[in-house]
Amino acid sequence: MANARTPRDEWIRAGLNALERGGPGAVRVESIASTLGVSKGGFYGYFSGRDQLLDEMLATWQHEAANAVITEVEAAAGDATARLAALHQSVDARADRTGLELAVREWGRRDPAVARRLAQVDAARMDYLRELFLEVTGDEEEALTRAATVLAVWMTGYLMRYDCAGRTHDEIKNLTMQRTLDR
Repeated sequence: MANARTPRDEWIRAGLNALERGGPGAVRVESIASTLGVSKGGFYGYFSGRDQLLDEMLATWQHEAANAVITEVEAAAGDATARLAALHQSVDARADRTGLELAVREWGRRDPAVARRLAQVDAARMDYLRELFLEVTGDEEEALTRAATVLAVWMTGYLMRYDCAGRTHDEIKNLTMQRTLDR
């Protein structure tokens, strides 16, 4: 009986996990194969080398960090306020990938190609939020301000705690979202 090959997406997911744990230097074919419990020979059936794996990992992250979230929120339908609430829930549900977000951002500080892709994700996030807030407020500058505020709170929420004035971090994040929805 022939052994089944480890699927391509498992190599990519294991690579993303390695990136999250130790940065791009931790993405080694041998260690990923070991983590997957397979030989590294199967890797070369999918990838020409480590650089291709890194590129596909980044493409996967880029899709999941922006496009997939937007698609999910748009599928929830409703008006802009409902979609903003769905977006807030989606972002909170992905909190377990905070380490990966930080790892990609750190990688982008050292690699211009990664920095460009990261900028595309940030622009997609900002543009989507701006569009939703424009629908809510009808004012371009107000929409930009609210989009920047929400995005900043979500992103810095990875780096710091907002506990203040007897409120928890999550309460303050939620309050920020509620206040940005006020017409």
